[in-house]
Amino acid sequence: MTTQVFLRPIGSPLTIGMSGLAIASLVQSGLDLHWLAPGQSHDVGLILVTVPFVLQLVACVFSYLARDGATGAAVGVLSVSWAAMGLVHLSSAPGSRSGALGLMLLCAAAMLGLSAIASGAAKPLPGAVFTTAGIRFAVAGIYELGASSAWQHAAGIIGLVICAGAGYCVLAFELEDMQHRPILPTFRRGRARVALLGDPAQRVDSVTDEAGVRQTV
Repeated sequence: MTTQVFLRPIGSPLTIGMSGLAIASLVQSGLDLHWLAPGQSHDVGLILVTVPFVLQLVACVFSYLARDGATGAAVGVLSVSWAAMGLVHLSSAPGSRSGALGLMLLCAAAMLGLSAIASGAAKPLPGAVFTTAGIRFAVAGIYELGASSAWQHAAGIIGLVICAGAGYCVLAFELEDMQHRPILPTFRRGRARVALLGDPAQRVDSVTDEAGVRQTV
């Protein structure tokens, strides 16, 4: 019996997912650090439910199509979390807090941490960024539940770190996609390294027994 597999090459969905994360982190940090007036919280909410939500939703879908469930889960949680945060901004008075949002952020932080552990086993760089995003959500959640404004400022500062890390990921993985080899350090290991640098037989190893197109990208 002969099995035929039709490969459909796609670019790394991490680039668009990290782009959404960088945008959302910077905009929300602007509000947390009072670079933006509290009255602009509705504008921040509108941005969160349009730009990062859509970008990360697309990244989530293509991550699963690329057989990368850990990354798909992480960017999926990020996508809907930013959407929820944006909708709360839109529906609440500027400067107000939401206990419900705080609980959601704490749970999202835990789910991001679990996905980061799985993702980091093969791709430590995005795993570290997802971990930092989880910490930011946890800190923001504590603030929403009634902690002092220092927690809000801490969340804003962590958001700037995330923005820088996500930006590096975008550049590193886009250069990698263009050149088909690492240009900047991405610290791939295991199956993720084989998927990029292995011989053709290794890149599609066991694909006849699984859905998808090749090893995790």
